[in-house]
Amino acid sequence: MLKIAYHPIYKHPLPDGHRFPMIKYELLPKQLLHEGTCSEANFFEPQFPDPAPILAVHTQHYYQQLTELSLDRKAIRKTGFPLSQELIDRELIITDGTIKASKYALEHGIAMNIAGGTHHAYTGHGEAFCLLNDQAIGARYLLKKGLAKNILIVDLDVHQGNGTAEIFRSDPSVFTFSMHGASNYPFKKEQSDLDIPLADKTTDKEYLKILKKTLPKLIETQRPDFIYYLCGVDILASDKLGKLSCTIEGCKERDRFVLQTCIEHSIPIMCSMGGGYSPDIKIIIDAHANTFRLAQDLLF
Repeated sequence: MLKIAYHPIYKHPLPDGHRFPMIKYELLPKQLLHEGTCSEANFFEPQFPDPAPILAVHTQHYYQQLTELSLDRKAIRKTGFPLSQELIDRELIITDGTIKASKYALEHGIAMNIAGGTHHAYTGHGEAFCLLNDQAIGARYLLKKGLAKNILIVDLDVHQGNGTAEIFRSDPSVFTFSMHGASNYPFKKEQSDLDIPLADKTTDKEYLKILKKTLPKLIETQRPDFIYYLCGVDILASDKLGKLSCTIEGCKERDRFVLQTCIEHSIPIMCSMGGGYSPDIKIIIDAHANTFRLAQDLLF
């Protein structure tokens, strides 16, 4: 069965100016239930995690500042969100969702988190709406528990996974692959194990050609026994933060190829949703829902 992390706190209302990009976390599970892609049995509710997996990635000092709400103004401004207990609770529960989904993926072949993909969170600070790096925490959890030995992170959000690259810079057990907009945020990029910067206006044809050439080679050379997939839908031409020119159909084919490739190689995969900022919320929901539809069709 496809297991999906979701908690009502994911939809916690933020102050005006922050609510629009967050509303998808409330609408997406409703859409999946409404159309029959998922049932209530597919969803599990994450809780507050033990600090140990978080502290295996983030510094004690940073974690303490978050949980005590003692970040300074500069650090808060860098995250893009006003700091609150509700926000920190949300980040912690999202992280637990990814940890537990990682274990479900080992059991069922795939598992997903309605939220997550917070790849701009560094070891010692957060930025760009990312406070805790959920997939990095999940990856290190699996490694420390001996549940995986060689992990590949496939980051196809339109923004480079700079925090993830920094976290695993000296860790040969995790290979970081980011395919992203060259001229997009972050403007000072970190070095992933493999970065593929894309020109503005890159279309489906070019995007998919590059991906379909690259991913099989990475699997052949790196031989991962677990894959984290950050499947942001901000590659769409309609995305106000994206700069690429991919279509809904191209984004769906991207997801189909990644999932099918994992299936063919019998590699468990855990998916976090990542970004999506098209002005029309229906486009965001449809693009994200495609990932769940494909998971059900291909694996179950």
